[in-house]
Amino acid sequence: MKAEEFQKKFGIVGRSQEIRDLVDITMQVAQSDISVLITGESGVGKEIFARAIHGFSKRTDKELVSVNCGAIPEGILESELFGHKKGSFTGAIDDRKGYFEIADGGTLFLDEIAEMPLTTQVKLLRVLETQEFMRIGGETVTKVDVRIIAATNKDLQREVDSKKFRNDLYFRLKAVTLNIPPLRNRRGDIIELSSQFLKNYSINNKITPVPHYTKDAEELLINYNWPGNIRELKNVIETAAALSKSSTLDADSFIPLLNETRTDDEFRNLPVYVNRSAESLDREMIYRALIEIKRDLIDLKQIASKNQNENGNSSVSLNPNEVIPLDKIEKEAILNAINFTKHNKRKAADLLGISTRTLFRKLKDYGID
Repeated sequence: MKAEEFQKKFGIVGRSQEIRDLVDITMQVAQSDISVLITGESGVGKEIFARAIHGFSKRTDKELVSVNCGAIPEGILESELFGHKKGSFTGAIDDRKGYFEIADGGTLFLDEIAEMPLTTQVKLLRVLETQEFMRIGGETVTKVDVRIIAATNKDLQREVDSKKFRNDLYFRLKAVTLNIPPLRNRRGDIIELSSQFLKNYSINNKITPVPHYTKDAEELLINYNWPGNIRELKNVIETAAALSKSSTLDADSFIPLLNETRTDDEFRNLPVYVNRSAESLDREMIYRALIEIKRDLIDLKQIASKNQNENGNSSVSLNPNEVIPLDKIEKEAILNAINFTKHNKRKAADLLGISTRTLFRKLKDYGID
């Protein structure tokens, strides 16, 4: 099977080099029974790769059992994994199989493995090494044939160093490690993912014709940092489609749905002259210093005026020509940043110290293309 066919079959969307490399490794390791550790931030699609590994393995006709270790209370996680005998603890009203027995012959996907208690980690390590365990309250050993795929959004080495995760279990799990990069590090996949989500949503909700994106919408989606990764992208696309009254989604369709990643404080250190030559840097520093001096002079004049007014002398007044309107300074800073970055909105927002969402809104307010 070719990589493109593999991606289509298992729903792995993306043409970036990072995704192509991950697909190649996934196809290679899927055919063996080696343990796989999948790392990456929340929402990057770790479970999709786990399902692809199982689906392309020799165990595909058996069950893939997914367990979120962080969602199960510590007191019952061991029972959920290994099962229990009737009467072994309060509430154990009958015998029950655990996930290891259910997944026998197949694959067990342990998501959020870093949340597993240390006491349970000890028993998990034994199962990985011997392929056998005992139910809680049991007296006989149960043999199983289970492949383990684990996933976490934490740095397991750091967890090991802080004594929150067993070193021996970590090395047992990380035989092969797949690190899925965050969406902001593979922006070339954003539009393809967005189009796929929009198409799926339209089909599921019988929306015709399928909505389409404008250029400014695509630019906004590409430049946004997506802290929630693919999960956030999917939610934003579906929400925008649900709220849209037309078949066209523009930047305004998405701006209210994106989380601010920075506070929209007043523009400090503006205007920003971003030519990085030494001469330009000097000019910028001088200009900023002059702005600050001018503001100090205005403040001093206001104080002097107030004092004189209090003393009955109202002859002193400010010259309005000496005050630079804030919107003029702000617009000039935005234009400088846009020109310097050659209209790369994400980089311009970084230089200005605001979020991409805020920049798009201000571009619209000032009529800047």
